[in-house]
Amino acid sequence: MNLPSTLFPSMDLTYIEDKYSGLSTQELFNALSTLRANRDTSTYSYNYTKKKFSENFTIVLFHYDGLTTEWDEFEWSKCVIHVSVPKQAKWWYAKRFLHPDIVAPYEYLFIWDEDLGDENFDAKEYIKLVRKHDLEISQPGLDANSVGLTWAMSRKRNDSEKGSLIFGICSLSYRDTEERPGWCIDPHLPPCAAFVEIMATVLCQGAWRCVWHMIQNDLVHGWGLDFSLRKCFDKIGVADAQWIVHKSVPSLGNQVNINPLTIVFTVRERCRKEWTTFQDRLTNTEKAYYGALRINPYNETGN
Repeated sequence: MNLPSTLFPSMDLTYIEDKYSGLSTQELFNALSTLRANRDTSTYSYNYTKKKFSENFTIVLFHYDGLTTEWDEFEWSKCVIHVSVPKQAKWWYAKRFLHPDIVAPYEYLFIWDEDLGDENFDAKEYIKLVRKHDLEISQPGLDANSVGLTWAMSRKRNDSEKGSLIFGICSLSYRDTEERPGWCIDPHLPPCAAFVEIMATVLCQGAWRCVWHMIQNDLVHGWGLDFSLRKCFDKIGVADAQWIVHKSVPSLGNQVNINPLTIVFTVRERCRKEWTTFQDRLTNTEKAYYGALRINPYNETGN
């Protein structure tokens, strides 16, 4: 599909098919290049200071429901790239459109859910904090008032120096994880350490190149991916000095005419099945890899 450059940077691409037909990553690259170039021209007059992300960021919105032009009522909407593929979700989009080579010019990628409140968040300050602690994979702290706060380790705490807490394989001393009974079995493994949630993940360029290869083309929800991030890098942490609110607003249900409770149950069931599928694939891949090298990764006396 060859789209005229006049459609960029406000791009409305809608597909009927659920597969990968249609838009190529090259076209997204063209949109990214156009959007970045426009910042240097006098026609790029939108006031980015009104947003949480400055002109140093490129914003791409992935729409689940086909609605894109409806966002034009917001001034900032005309400054971002809109991509819409019905009946998909975040990690499907990330796998399809955010190929590491396409986003290589960017130092960090914020791959966030749509139901996050950023009233207390400053992206520039967050990047400073991530650089200071040399975090390769991170997330902001979650306000205690967040809905559906699954993991205690991601909750913002106010008793830390300058409001900043980092934890991971390389820095276990920063935080004592206090999860529900049975949820934190090994202090060196997720979710006790080297763990951030997939709802508000921030990855450096190198980390994203590794994580991208773990994302499965046919699994759209990404459950279980957060438990495997440590396979890419071990400098993983939560930065409390910058925090967000998880509002837990379901957004997939309006694609079909079904009872909302039924939709929630159906989505959760698919998430759990995809998690199991992901774990099985990852385990089988690792067995094949270490088997080819004749290495037993569980043998502490081995190489």
